[in-house]
Amino acid sequence: MEPDPELETEAWGVLNPAAARDRKGDLYLFPRLVADGNYSRIGKARVVFRDTNPVGVERQGIALEPEESWERNVRSAGTEDPRITFLPDLDRYLLTYTAYGPLGPRIALAVSADLEQWERLGPASFAYDPRLRADLNLYPNKDAVLFPEQVRAPDGTPSFAMLHRPMWDLSWLGVHAGLVLPAGLDDDRPGIWVSFTSGKEVVRDVRALTRFEQHRLVALPEHAWEALKIGAGTPPLRTPDGWLILHHGVSGRLVPGEDLQPAVNYAAGAMLLDLEDVSRVVARSTIPLLKPETEEEREGIVPNVVFPTAIDARADGSADVYYGMADSRIGAARLRRVAE
Repeated sequence: MEPDPELETEAWGVLNPAAARDRKGDLYLFPRLVADGNYSRIGKARVVFRDTNPVGVERQGIALEPEESWERNVRSAGTEDPRITFLPDLDRYLLTYTAYGPLGPRIALAVSADLEQWERLGPASFAYDPRLRADLNLYPNKDAVLFPEQVRAPDGTPSFAMLHRPMWDLSWLGVHAGLVLPAGLDDDRPGIWVSFTSGKEVVRDVRALTRFEQHRLVALPEHAWEALKIGAGTPPLRTPDGWLILHHGVSGRLVPGEDLQPAVNYAAGAMLLDLEDVSRVVARSTIPLLKPETEEEREGIVPNVVFPTAIDARADGSADVYYGMADSRIGAARLRRVAE
């Protein structure tokens, strides 16, 4: 998918889509559509296949506009970088996205029965955790993905879980802010965390999915291609060996004050999380599975970016991964398991 030059809503690119199959089995992308001024909406497009391969899309309008006060700020507005998980326990599609509001990026959620009508549940909130001596609500947060089924929380209760990526540096807020880390954390680079909410409460009222607790660190950068930060990409996919997620790793140099970083490199790898304890990494990529190599991945609004956000499992055991290319367009890659 590439920007339509006749659409002002796509002037800065189409990128980082969520994906889901409707109840008839058709696959839809929900791309981030970026207009001038970094103004982002979430669109909808049906994927066109040829010989079982995705080859294009048919646009179907806008799924979510930045209409709420917590999705807007004095410079711009944004409903950004969505991910979609179908939750069989609720018989609903859950959309997590980044709301680009007055205090920067925050996680928000919406729910749908049919991928047509979306109801906002609101911004995610995080209970105070005495272990961390930290209020996670103070920090910008993004890259949120939900597990498709209930898992065991640290206290043993069946719970829904969300991966997310808080960012600790608040120096951009003013002279009295800065870098304050949670207790026990000595690495300030953004990494992947997981938080939980009671399955019983969510089944009773879906709005409980906006209230999370029992926060645990999952992973921090380890390798050169992840040197600056990592974040969750695709929603978790159950495999016999663990929960599979594709994640992005960022290397290069950050330019202070820049929204669109010109000197970074985004690559993608994989992690397996333990089926019984989703805060434990079973295995992870030491080198990227996907890195910027093609012209479409190396040239764009932000050059040298591959950013996986959606995965579509196939009957033969492989999966199609949909990802942002240079913050400008959308590509697809086929992921196969290599025989041992």
